[in-house]
Amino acid sequence: MNPDAAKASTGIDLTQFYQVFFEEAGENLEQMEKLLLGLDIEAADDEALNAIFRCAHSIKGGAATFGFDDVAELTHQMETLLDKLRRRELAPSSAMVDALLQSGDALRAQLARHQGAAGEAVDTDALRRDIRALASGPGQAPAAPATARIEEPLPAAAPAAPSGALARQIELTVGPLDRPADADNLAELFREIPDLGTIEPIDGGLAADGMRRFKIVTTSRDDELLDLFTFHIAREQIAIAPLGTGYGFHDGAPGAPPAAAPDPGYGFFEPIAPSAGPCAAHRPAAPVARPRPQTPAAGAERAPGAGLESSTLRVAVEKVDQLINLVGELVITQAMLAQNGAALDPALHQQFSASLANLERNTRDLQESVMSIRMIPMSVVFSRFPRMLRDLAAKLGKKLEFVTHGEATELDKGMVEKLTDPLTHLVRNACDHGIELPAERAAAGKAEHGTLTLTASHQGGSIVIEVRDDGRGLSRAKLLQKARDKGIDAPDSMTDSEVWNLIFAPGFSTADVVTDVSGRGVGMDVVRRNITALGGSVEIDSAEGFGMRVSVRLPLTMAIMDGMSVGVADEVYIVPLSSVVESFQVEAGMIRTIGGSGRVVEVRDEIMPVQDLEDVFKVPRDAAAPAEPIMVVVESEGGRVGLIVDELLGQQQVVVKNLEANYRRVDGISGATILGDGRVALILDIASMVRRSRH
Repeated sequence: MNPDAAKASTGIDLTQFYQVFFEEAGENLEQMEKLLLGLDIEAADDEALNAIFRCAHSIKGGAATFGFDDVAELTHQMETLLDKLRRRELAPSSAMVDALLQSGDALRAQLARHQGAAGEAVDTDALRRDIRALASGPGQAPAAPATARIEEPLPAAAPAAPSGALARQIELTVGPLDRPADADNLAELFREIPDLGTIEPIDGGLAADGMRRFKIVTTSRDDELLDLFTFHIAREQIAIAPLGTGYGFHDGAPGAPPAAAPDPGYGFFEPIAPSAGPCAAHRPAAPVARPRPQTPAAGAERAPGAGLESSTLRVAVEKVDQLINLVGELVITQAMLAQNGAALDPALHQQFSASLANLERNTRDLQESVMSIRMIPMSVVFSRFPRMLRDLAAKLGKKLEFVTHGEATELDKGMVEKLTDPLTHLVRNACDHGIELPAERAAAGKAEHGTLTLTASHQGGSIVIEVRDDGRGLSRAKLLQKARDKGIDAPDSMTDSEVWNLIFAPGFSTADVVTDVSGRGVGMDVVRRNITALGGSVEIDSAEGFGMRVSVRLPLTMAIMDGMSVGVADEVYIVPLSSVVESFQVEAGMIRTIGGSGRVVEVRDEIMPVQDLEDVFKVPRDAAAPAEPIMVVVESEGGRVGLIVDELLGQQQVVVKNLEANYRRVDGISGATILGDGRVALILDIASMVRRSRH
């Protein structure tokens, strides 16, 4: 449906609400997929089935409102099947779960096209036929669609109900409303879901108090009806009350039944098919009068939890980024004030010094609060893998159990988006290369089900994500032979860590056969490059026959970081604090020369390469170098290097600025920042330093 048609059919330009619908539909699809993957087919949970139904129904309601007919048609078929499942008229099966998952994929493609994505229209005819066949049950014809209209009078007898169920009459009050048509969405539910019951208006339209009233005959419980109704009308605008003598009158009207003493048997017919058990589930232990919605007084505050608006707010990412940039500028200004204030005598300017201390504390608190707005839980990333692994394991003929830990661990939104692809490759590799086939695992004395574990945790100022499997692990001998076959220098004296890192070489693959899943030698080098570009590192640990672990370490955010300022001649460099291991004064004889030009230092029985920042960046020096320079030991990508500097200037928060966007890429530099005195300081790329030392 085009925007002009959307406006012409309703008189309101609905395109302004499209983005909200697309976002909510995406969230509902993710939730529905998660629930379907976790569904126990043998003993399906009622609440899970109801939640899946609500997801599909919510998407359908929005699609119908905006005129996305293809989405509405598919979700309508899904709704029919899900409704029978949640009512226990059908038993769940793997075929049903597969069909619903495929429907979710089709809906994503349809929604993407409505958002302007290129591509042909998605043909869902076969999928809808499959769902209709599943909804019909074994050996049954599909149910005829309901054609009843709300204007038609109700039959005198109660509607048909499942065996043993009790039909009951209730009064539904909706309002206050601005338009009578707003309540017709509820009547639409009864036409779409025949088993829900019947509905009949018992008023002449919108009353003076803005209320509409209906008589409902149903076997459903109040909570089930409310779950459905609140997708169309706000919960605080809906009230369900007993329907007794004088029904249809509002409170205080002549003939209205007293609310304080309702008839214990109100609203119930005799059971259509008497049976013990199910009837009791529908009959309440004691009648409870539900309060009718009242029009809120002017200026009255809304009760907490009355709606989603009271607890959440959708804000464009661009606005959050702008706020973060302003906070970054504030951090720079605060650093300038602190540097200028350091030259003042604290005894003479005590109040000013105290104010500077308060400003520093408040600035850090503000920065942390603003940064937390962009932080999202890792569950957003983890949630995409169960479906992928389910399909991949079935394709490879493997049995797999997927375990996650630390889903609540938060990471910057921008980093999460860039981390998704590398992490997806690692998870696919673990399933394809790591986990063995069931027969192979059984022969090795393992359980037929392999376990793939994904964990996230905070360690210092970084987040560590681990991908672990209990599969075959890496073979040292096989990796060395592969490397030699490709012309890579791989002596037997290499440590295990160095051997494992061979898989990051371009074109390197441990797969014996090229498949459509893997084996072409592309991926792991890209994984490392992408993670390194985020300021992170990758480490591998493996034991042949027992499994493998890949650890990804990333900074929490790329906007503001803690750094150590070091001086080299008149220049200032920033070393990311998360990479610093230790620092010490260099004494005579500590640094040794090997191979004519290479220099190393021994620190606690560990030999590591040495790099002098003065030589690396060709720093001009007017005065003589200090007799006893300082060495800062840093680590990244599983390696350490000692950096020689003139002095340590201190630790501070720095705002990371992109150097490439403002100048060009510089080897060994990951970004730049502005110091308190207004000078520009370069931020060292520690991963690049470690790689330089290896070469």
